[in-house]
Amino acid sequence: MTDVLDQTGLQQRRHLVTEIPGPRSQELMARRQATVSAGVGTTLPVFITRAGGGVLEDVDGNTLIDLGSGIAVTSVGNAAPRVVEAVQAQVADFTHTCFMVTPYEGYVAVCEALAELTPGDHAKKSALFNSGSEAVENAVKIARHATGRQAVVVFDHAYHGRTNLTMALTAKNMPYKHRFGPFAGEVYRVPMSYPFRDGLSGPDAAVRAISQIEVQVGAGNTAAVLIEPLQGEGGFIEPAPGFLTAISEWCTANGVVFIADEIQSGFCRTGAWFGVDAEGVVPDLVTTAKGMAGGLPLAAVTGRAEIMDAVHPGGLGGTYGGNPVACAAALGAIETMRAEDLVGAARGIGEVMLPRLRTLAERFPAIGDVRGRGAMIAVELVRPGTTEPDAALTGAVAKACHARGVVVLTAGSYGNVLRFLPPLVIGRDLLEEALDVIEEAFAEVTGS
Repeated sequence: MTDVLDQTGLQQRRHLVTEIPGPRSQELMARRQATVSAGVGTTLPVFITRAGGGVLEDVDGNTLIDLGSGIAVTSVGNAAPRVVEAVQAQVADFTHTCFMVTPYEGYVAVCEALAELTPGDHAKKSALFNSGSEAVENAVKIARHATGRQAVVVFDHAYHGRTNLTMALTAKNMPYKHRFGPFAGEVYRVPMSYPFRDGLSGPDAAVRAISQIEVQVGAGNTAAVLIEPLQGEGGFIEPAPGFLTAISEWCTANGVVFIADEIQSGFCRTGAWFGVDAEGVVPDLVTTAKGMAGGLPLAAVTGRAEIMDAVHPGGLGGTYGGNPVACAAALGAIETMRAEDLVGAARGIGEVMLPRLRTLAERFPAIGDVRGRGAMIAVELVRPGTTEPDAALTGAVAKACHARGVVVLTAGSYGNVLRFLPPLVIGRDLLEEALDVIEEAFAEVTGS
């Protein structure tokens, strides 16, 4: 492993020279605590100096295996050459003009790429923003304006952001909503298909959700149904086959805008360009961000041209939305995804991880469920023989992984899910080593 380099020259190996966190990271953490709001959390208090491929190098010289990708952001790597070159060239030309004042080609080129890549062969248009929350909020604005209706339907376990409206759309109270209300109104929540917990087929779960919409909201009042095709913060919940299709068909039959929140599942992450591709669903609107621009802040709403054009001029926008440097990064990232077949790479990651994790589930009965697609994979931890969530065990396993130099993330409404989001450019040897470490962590924490 020591002679394997990524495209930036960073050695692709796990190598610990201090305990985690090391002394320099601890010094910087003290500075952080003195000047950064305590409301901004930290998963692993190591400070990074370089990153690429599948590793992060910290200020103490440790190199850690990255199974988080900055929460699915650095799918093409942390310093993908095409992204770096595109950004450097754009910065040398100009950093900003505001697209709403004097436009530039990069914004248009990103919208052209989104029209080509997102599901469906209908005419599409896009608007660019800075963050996933902004994209979701604007998708709701667009749906309400286009339909003349107000109600928005979301699902249990959903996560859609941290702005006031997106907090209302998000299901989980702590830490996302606690004491931040009052929240935006006309938001209604219905049950998600959750095969591990409800045992329902996709069509049956859809009937349950649709019935609740019709009784409690009314189809004629509903502007949009907003759903993550594979839920993110909620615990990587993959709905049973047929669920998305049935919800989408109901929306079409009732003039309701079907919005796919692809912020975490989009751009090759699930082994397809978008999460809805697994069922061939064609959304009316798609929200994207995270893996779109190789780490730079960029988000989008893409959808049917007639819906996107329903909003009056000036009704959409923002000073920084579609910043030219971020657009250049996105074009470099999309080129990387195509040139390096990162759709296939994501599938390959799943083909390595899922069998290994299922073998672990046979050894460790606390692993109640192994799920996910491509490089968006999770294990849900429970009290053995039950579906009772075990958040304490989840945290302990994550901590043991961190101490061994593997970055893993937790998730889930109950805090009992380990989620894995490796960069799509990670090497197989590094991935196998990370899985070895995860097994060691389970053995240590469970004593088996």
